[in-house]
Formats: sequence, structure tokens, C-alpha cells
Amino acid sequence: MRNVIAVGAMALAGLGAGAAGASTLDEVRARGAVQCGVSTGLPGFSFTKADGDWDGFDVAVCRAVAAAVFGDATKVRFTPATSQVRFTLLASGEVDLLARNTTWTFSRDTDLKFEFTGVNYYDGQGFMVPKALGVTSAKELNGATVCIQTGTTTELNLADFFRANGMIYDPVPVSDDKEAQQKYLSNACDVYTTDASGLAAVRATFQDPSAHVVLPEIVSKEPLGPLVRHGDHEWGDIVRWSLNAMIAAEELGVTSANVAELAAAAGDNPEVNRLLGTEGALGAMIGLEADWAAQIIAQVGNYGEAFETHLGPNTAIGLERGLNAQWTDGGLLYAPPFR
Repeated sequence: MRNVIAVGAMALAGLGAGAAGASTLDEVRARGAVQCGVSTGLPGFSFTKADGDWDGFDVAVCRAVAAAVFGDATKVRFTPATSQVRFTLLASGEVDLLARNTTWTFSRDTDLKFEFTGVNYYDGQGFMVPKALGVTSAKELNGATVCIQTGTTTELNLADFFRANGMIYDPVPVSDDKEAQQKYLSNACDVYTTDASGLAAVRATFQDPSAHVVLPEIVSKEPLGPLVRHGDHEWGDIVRWSLNAMIAAEELGVTSANVAELAAAAGDNPEVNRLLGTEGALGAMIGLEADWAAQIIAQVGNYGEAFETHLGPNTAIGLERGLNAQWTDGGLLYAPPFR
């Protein structure tokens, strides 16, 4: 474990905020690992490999936080969480953060007392049906049976869409994606609805993906991102800026392949220098070592590298960047300045 105590920084931040942040940070350090809540299994986002190790785009966020805190991206313990128990796990302190395709909403941010620390995937809800149904639009689904995860924004969006279009549906409740897939493939429901990225991920695992059609309608905004408990300001800063480091690194051209060279000596770009800790004292401001972001990039990669590895066109998921392209490329991805 690296020595990353920052008593002075916490004192300056204020006793209330500092105490809350120090509690989680101290617990994480004492435990020797970040406890991260992830989905029970969603291809491309969070899944277990043949060796039992966790991998995926959301998992990369957890590993980035571990790299920032410990200098070791493997120091993470994963807790699979269904949509029904994920918030309870976070509120109770059983996990330090959630990174499991969770939508940032008003009520979750305020009424449930959580703090979203950014968006790692901009998404929207869609619909998938068997090609044999001959359906070409979600507006043709009147009277359909729909597999739907309860306790999610997906459930609420579905009700809003059908109500707004004067249609009815028969819900088939499921607890997680695995159950949804099983019921959909066994014809227990006509429609499978979730975030469009999730539909692409699930469809790619089917024996015959071409037998299933993702309909063109996107019926919601789903900004997905990691979250922590309210009041945990220092810990929230660490999670937030770990994600921002991955986003900024891609924009600045810092990759896992060149980060060691760039970090060896200060170069001509001041923001790259500040990001990598060769100039300024950004690490000390959040109680971390100077090379915290360099560790993230070296061990986990920048945002673009993580996207291409887990979700991109050359993977089974086959997603284009779309809204998740950098702002300089017409997308929504944007990290605040490192200064």
C-alpha cells in the first residue's frame, strides 16, 4: 500500500466534509482494496472471464480508482448487484462505489442521497424483438408482453412511452439481465427492453443474433455513471477525477503505451504535465500520490482504449462511439480542466 495520507488537505477542506471523506478512504486503505458494486453480468460492461476475474467497461472504472489510491489496479473486490439491491449495498456501506450501468436521475441524486461522479456512457432506452414478429417500430407493440427489470428507470420509461402513444402492454418482471435473456429467448415475452448498449451486448451473445432486431426508437436519455454516497466529498472527488483522468488522457493523446515516456520528464504541454504529476500538486489536493493519474492510464488505459477494448466495433458488442466520442469529435465526452 502506498503512503497517501493528506491530513492538511482534509483540514483545509472543512471538518464535516473531511471526516466523511476520510472515513471511506481510511476504510479502503485499511481493507487494502476498493469494494465495487457491479452488474451481475452484462457483456462488455461487467462480466467474469474464464479464470473468474472480472472485466469490462464499468469494471475499468473500479480498477481506475484502485490504481489511483493504491497504484495497483488489481486491488478491487467486486460485489455483483441486481437492480433491486444495488442502492441498498451502497447506502449501507457494503460497497464504496457503484459502477454498474446506473442512470443519473434527479431522485437518485437527491432523494436517495447519492452523488453521481460523472458519466462514463451516454445511452438511451431501446427495444429488441424477434425478427419473426415482423415489427419495424416500437409504435407497433400495442398489446405486447415486455420483459422488464423492476426498480429501474427502464421500467418507468416503458410506462411513459406506452402511455404517451396510447398503447398497452403486459409486463413480465425480471430481476436482472440474465433472467431477462432467458425469458425472452424462451418466448415468455415478445419484447426485451433496456439501454441500447445493453441490447447490443445481449444480442451479441445469442446463438443467432440476426434473428433479433433492435428497433429504431430511442425513448429516453440514460447518462450512466459511477456513484458514491452523499457527503463523502473527498471520496467522491477521487472517483470523479479518476474517470476524468481517463477522459482527459484520450483528448490529450496520453495512452498506456506512451504514458511512461511522457511522465519521465515534463514536456511542452502544461496540462499533460499536471495530469501526470510532473508539474503542480494535483495529487496532494485529493490526498493521492503525484502519479495517481499516470497509474490509471498505465494500468487501465485512457477512455478510448477502454472503450475499444470492451465495447468498440472490433468487439462482439460492436458499438460505435456516437455520443460517447470526445467533444472535439462531435460527441458529448468532456473532462473539466486539470489545473
